[in-house]
Amino acid sequence: MMERTVFLIDMQSFYASFEKVYQMELEDKPVVVAGDPDIRSGVILAACPVAKQWGIKTAESLWEAESKCPDLVVIKPRMQAYLDASIEIASVLELFSDQVEPYSVDEIFVEMTYVLDSYDGDADSAARVMKRHIKRMLGVNARVGIGPTKVLAKMACDHFAKKTPDGIFTLTKTNLQEKLWPRAIEDLFGVGRQMEKHLRNTGIRTIGQLAHFPLKQIKKRWGVNGELLWHTAYGEDSSPVTVDTHIHRQGIGHHMTLARDYYSWAEIKVVLLELSEEVARRARANGYMGTTISTGAGGHDFEFPASFHRQRKLEDYTNDGTIIYQTVLRLFEEHWDGYPLRRVGITLNQLIPDTFRQLSLFHPIQDKEMLNHTVDDLKERFGNDAILHASSLTRAGQALLRAQKIGGHYK
Repeated sequence: MMERTVFLIDMQSFYASFEKVYQMELEDKPVVVAGDPDIRSGVILAACPVAKQWGIKTAESLWEAESKCPDLVVIKPRMQAYLDASIEIASVLELFSDQVEPYSVDEIFVEMTYVLDSYDGDADSAARVMKRHIKRMLGVNARVGIGPTKVLAKMACDHFAKKTPDGIFTLTKTNLQEKLWPRAIEDLFGVGRQMEKHLRNTGIRTIGQLAHFPLKQIKKRWGVNGELLWHTAYGEDSSPVTVDTHIHRQGIGHHMTLARDYYSWAEIKVVLLELSEEVARRARANGYMGTTISTGAGGHDFEFPASFHRQRKLEDYTNDGTIIYQTVLRLFEEHWDGYPLRRVGITLNQLIPDTFRQLSLFHPIQDKEMLNHTVDDLKERFGNDAILHASSLTRAGQALLRAQKIGGHYK
């Protein structure tokens, strides 16, 4: 049986490298792309290799970066341009394989199993050709993680390819014990901050220790998620590389980091209404309805986090913002303890196509559906700020600002 080969292509310092391509005078300068300093305190989104030599890291604050490098060149993000470039890169990769799956703006999976014969079965040779094509056509450097599964390709890129001279690394089931298992448990794909704490409190500090931990006890303590992480430690992952991964969704959500602490219930309700309407609009745009609504919120202090995350199942499927909003209000009233909020999110889960709907004699919905689609059409034609709730024009509203952005950053 032919051994599978998957590539994960990662663009090195993508946003910053992209800006350097279009501003040649910045080639040898320390460049970072950062969020709006006036709104989000200037979080570093990307730092070029020259800036990284000064010790600047992604996600640190702009003032910290500038204290390390006084000559730092700071550029505001242009998300639409980066998205367009990402699409171009995917098109380049489709010259190599017809199975190309965007994973994020700067990361793309490519199934190479059946096309390596063109390179005499040499994955490294194919990776080098890919890197040259991307560099020649878009001017940015790529790194390539290679593995027999998507999860191994991802970890090969994240933890090893970024540190090799040629930016290529292969992680297989024959070398993962030597290379992957000694690494800290938080380096395992899928281990977040909370899971890291749970695992460390159990005495599991490396990936290898998790791999050697009895699976029966893992399942008993952490259920399906724990079992998945145990299999990930062995590089086991059956998920295919597919172009429609992001089409068949399990949930549609919208999350927001607020520009300041929100203390009052009146202000928080404004943001919850905006988020509810945005989630509903996205669901309708993608042709979905959902029956479970989840919401969560948190404060700004990551060292002593105050947060909650709860969900509620509805009687009927919906993609109506008002229903989502009313459900979220009830969840907040039950679970928010009154601490100031800096992060808020809402997700519509358990999706089905909105082609069919169970009609109710007691809850007519046809008129509301027509209204929702009319509003959607207006926003599609004239922009997201073409029609708003009056509350969005208050100091608490974020909709006008978000209408100027993609993914929370300026277009």
